[in-house]
Amino acid sequence: MKPAFLALALGMGLATQVAAEGAIVVPFDGSFDDATFSVESAIVDRGLVIDLVSKVGDMLNRTGADVGSDVTLFTNADIFVFCSAVVSREVMEADPMNIVHCPYGIAVVETPDGVSIIHRDYPDGPMQKVEDLLTDIVAEAVSN
Repeated sequence: MKPAFLALALGMGLATQVAAEGAIVVPFDGSFDDATFSVESAIVDRGLVIDLVSKVGDMLNRTGADVGSDVTLFTNADIFVFCSAVVSREVMEADPMNIVHCPYGIAVVETPDGVSIIHRDYPDGPMQKVEDLLTDIVAEAVSN
């Protein structure tokens, strides 16, 4: 986990963890619906447009039997997909190949253990600006 994010999270009293290589997980104290509303509001309040809400949890639950699995991964799981013209231009002017990281996503997931908000841990360098944006959005969402 990036030291700046860890310091911010600890300073805000947030319990965070890296769930897997490249993912930052922040527990949400509330319902899945409250978390999705909070994430959506935090994105839109910055003047950003949500391009898509991907219903990944529904798809996984619907298709499990079709692929030979009876494992329920999530009770609910949505991913909010969006972009920032300002931040995207900045990171792509630094390196046009940063386009592979766009658009950005914040996932809200519910398991029997609770609700969490997840985003990618981007590489050091110019992409840190994107991670900072996502960190700020998640921090706002969990504080509401």
